[in-house]
Amino acid sequence: MKKKTSLACIIDDDGMYIRLLKKIIEARKLCDNLLIFNNGKESIDYFEAILKNLHEEEVPDIMFIDLNMPIMDGWEFIERFTKIENKFNKLISLYIVSSSINPVDIDRAKSLSNIKDYLVKPVRITELETIFKKSA
Repeated sequence: MKKKTSLACIIDDDGMYIRLLKKIIEARKLCDNLLIFNNGKESIDYFEAILKNLHEEEVPDIMFIDLNMPIMDGWEFIERFTKIENKFNKLISLYIVSSSINPVDIDRAKSLSNIKDYLVKPVRITELETIFKKSA
């Protein structure tokens, strides 16, 4: 049997959505710990600091990234993260989770090789369970 995902990350500025996602992940015991950031800038600062200090155990297995956030949006975060992603000795599954159903956003996400999937909010419990099973 595969081990449970140890760390996942939510990058989203919607507090209500974060609470819902966190509650589902905890109730279904999908992972041991969660990192939560309210914008791309907070999260990229965190990941760049990990690289400087070589704390790779603090790198999530799965990341859920919203597109529309203040300070640094999801696209900007993905662009910056892509430049450092290969420095981690770990495969990180990136998922865009957005309320946008704009085909331009969906096509752009699917054109990026490091994005596993584009999920439209609200994410269904079965989708989350499938994602965490793949990652474990």
